[in-house]
Amino acid sequence: MEKLEKKLPKEAKTVWMINGIITFAILLLIPIGYFTMRFFIENLPLWPLYVSLAFAIIIGILTVFITPNLKMIYWGYAIREDEVDIQYGIIIVKRTLIPMSRIQHVDTEHGPIQRKFKLATLSISTAGSNHKIPALQEETANQLRKDISHLANTSDENV
Repeated sequence: MEKLEKKLPKEAKTVWMINGIITFAILLLIPIGYFTMRFFIENLPLWPLYVSLAFAIIIGILTVFITPNLKMIYWGYAIREDEVDIQYGIIIVKRTLIPMSRIQHVDTEHGPIQRKFKLATLSISTAGSNHKIPALQEETANQLRKDISHLANTSDENV
């Protein structure tokens, strides 16, 4: 499979790692809650505590260390005059071509973590679906939004 020329910035990995840490912290609430219940309810078995703790640790390792690295390898995009090409996925790598003539509107969005790292997600909407290029530099996302919007309008005039 050919690699696309544009990759996500290195800050994207940091944002995904922080999101993984948040997920891990939320999952840790389950074994902590169960451990706390053991003080109030006698004779609760220990195996649910161990299982939920192991689950939280495994998901934490995946979301903090493994998934962000794999996403950085497989995420890519290319903006061409007649199409937007997006590649994403980890186990199943998908490649999506979005013709400029199908694009209805383009948005940028960012949450508090992305905002801290000056990143934004580019959202491309067609009549039947919505596609995203996550964690782009804010300036890049804004410029791509303008470029795609211009190219999409130009391709509509040529139809």
